[in-house]
Amino acid sequence: MILGQVFTPKAINVNLVSEDKDEVFEEMIEEFVYLQPDLDRTELLNSVQEREDKMTTGIMPGIAVPHGKSSAFNGIKGAIGLSSDGIDYDALDQKPVHAVFMLVSPIENREEHLQVLKVLAKILEDPRFFRKLMSSKTPEEVYDTICSFEEEHTINF
Repeated sequence: MILGQVFTPKAINVNLVSEDKDEVFEEMIEEFVYLQPDLDRTELLNSVQEREDKMTTGIMPGIAVPHGKSSAFNGIKGAIGLSSDGIDYDALDQKPVHAVFMLVSPIENREEHLQVLKVLAKILEDPRFFRKLMSSKTPEEVYDTICSFEEEHTINF
């Protein structure tokens, strides 16, 4: 199980307060600081913003997958944030984003990063996933939803 190792309930926020993309990046980075207290916030924020400047990561209706690199982690880590109000994200469809899946990879680990994106994309394509995700009330419910959909969809890999 790939996503079950990347994400943890400790880095899931079901009540994002951010209203725009820049704010949500800063809010989400705090989830990573919880996992790695000596994390260089500025390095990670710059990496995420640099990637975002190339093309928006608000790529699916209601969903964004920003990602960056950090020397603080040996393996890929993820944080999830949910917003019932929506975030002004400059998404491809120009609609608010309600679910943010932020990924942080080590500086040199492209293969693992691509594998995680592949599995995540597979479950994000399932419309049932977004509905179930947005009805989650706790980080544990979000985590369980991810794990169950990953299990269901990886059978087909």
